[in-house]
Amino acid sequence: MWNWVKSPARLVPLAFLLVILLGTLALRLPVSHATPGETSFLTSLFTATSAVAVTGLVVVDTSTHWSLFGEAVIFALFQIGGVGIMTTSTLLVLLMSRKLSLSSQLIVTTESRGIQFGDVKAVLMLAITVMMAVEAMVALVMLPHFLDRGLDLPAAVWQAVFNASAAFTNAGFSIYPGGIAPFIRDPAFLTAIMFAVFVGGLGVPVYYDIRQAPRPDRKLSLHSKLTLVTTIALFVVSFLATMVFEWGNPNTLGALPIADRLVNAAYHGFMVRSCGMNTLDLTQMSEESLLMSYGLMMIGGGSASTAGGIKVSTFAILLLAVWHEVRGNRDLTVYGRKISAMVQREALSVLVLAFGVLFIGVMALRLLSDLPLRQVVFEAISAFANVGLSMNATALFPPAAQVVLIALMFIGRVGTITVAVALALRYRRAVYTYPEERPIVG
Repeated sequence: MWNWVKSPARLVPLAFLLVILLGTLALRLPVSHATPGETSFLTSLFTATSAVAVTGLVVVDTSTHWSLFGEAVIFALFQIGGVGIMTTSTLLVLLMSRKLSLSSQLIVTTESRGIQFGDVKAVLMLAITVMMAVEAMVALVMLPHFLDRGLDLPAAVWQAVFNASAAFTNAGFSIYPGGIAPFIRDPAFLTAIMFAVFVGGLGVPVYYDIRQAPRPDRKLSLHSKLTLVTTIALFVVSFLATMVFEWGNPNTLGALPIADRLVNAAYHGFMVRSCGMNTLDLTQMSEESLLMSYGLMMIGGGSASTAGGIKVSTFAILLLAVWHEVRGNRDLTVYGRKISAMVQREALSVLVLAFGVLFIGVMALRLLSDLPLRQVVFEAISAFANVGLSMNATALFPPAAQVVLIALMFIGRVGTITVAVALALRYRRAVYTYPEERPIVG
């Protein structure tokens, strides 16, 4: 029994499931909600899953439904979910080297820029240090803005700490009435959130790489280069597309001064990738913007980060594979490095399985609810990619459909990690090969 459980591909989902169940029980306590009565098991389970999966979708108003104790439980859950995902997924990726030959282990060690089993403590400490430093910095920036809105010092500090942590972990929760929308014309506040979301979405391997890079014998690994370049490129695409499609929309950017339009277009570019702390009303956005959002939400952020999606490195590898295939190149190379066929198959597997799960989820939600398809698709992608953006439809789903959303959030958060690790751990060199044949493609 223990041998079955201790498999990395099973241990991570079970660990997160345990935390979710404990969080559900805590949120069920009378002390957790602000109003008389009790919170249903489904509402508590949905909230706990959304917090641990650092998604941010809610079926009740976080700022009014939960008491200070309930808010603290949610805060603890997305902190555990955030740092747990970053560290465990990073360390599980490193477990793959145990299945490789000595020469392959040396290659893995070189490519991971020195992260080895002896560095487990260092990786964990780095993740926690980055999290605490960024959250403290962003909270300090936010604090005066909450004080200016009439909150006393303790309340302002709690709001700043909660929202800063929700931004870094990409959790998307907010306990301020109205969420982040009231700060739509506060560029300093929005910039602080963008910084936290950006750093949180890079991932521990990139942190470790950047910390080592200043040394003369160190250079950024291929993973870090792909993550940084693709992240910046996707942000630019999202920023420009949002300006083009929403600039004249009076219900979104069109009603703002030019400077605020630029800031909020950039802000939306970060939020649509992984975090649900939006300022714009998504129900009023154009169909073109929503279509762009579908793709960006599915891509998500960096591997072993707090962000969701199939990950930017997966997207980059698939994009490069198509480009090299079109050009007729035998090998997939980038930045002077060759990407193995095994990694390409893993990326393709993650993509196909992700779309398979999402398709089933959308069909289930459509059958269980009478909401418009555009809302169903948006909420499903947001749940599966752990983004947390909503077209104000999450609470409108019937209980059975909310269970589907819970499953999508959970699978989306631990599924890509589990699949990637399971595929890598099952890899073995065949002792024989079959004759090659080329089926017709296209």
